[in-house]
Amino acid sequence: LVNQLPEANLILLRHLFGVLHHIEQNSGVNQMNAFNLALCIAPNMLWLPSPTGPEEESRSTKKVALLVQFLIENSREIFGGDIASLF
Repeated sequence: LVNQLPEANLILLRHLFGVLHHIEQNSGVNQMNAFNLALCIAPNMLWLPSPTGPEEESRSTKKVALLVQFLIENSREIFGGDIASLF
């Protein structure tokens, strides 16, 4: 699915998740594991196109957070093992 994105979007996601992966690798010092990062980032990444009630927004945010957490934890496999070389 990621490979179907336009090249500019893929590059942006590689860099974003490269940074998030790097932060997560230092979670012993900064307390920002993939779950915590996902909770912070998810509400800014994807949202419902039309206003809904608080319950639906909460469910949606949780789903997006799970996706972001998965992408952080598996960023090397998804975006390439050389993701750390972006730094």
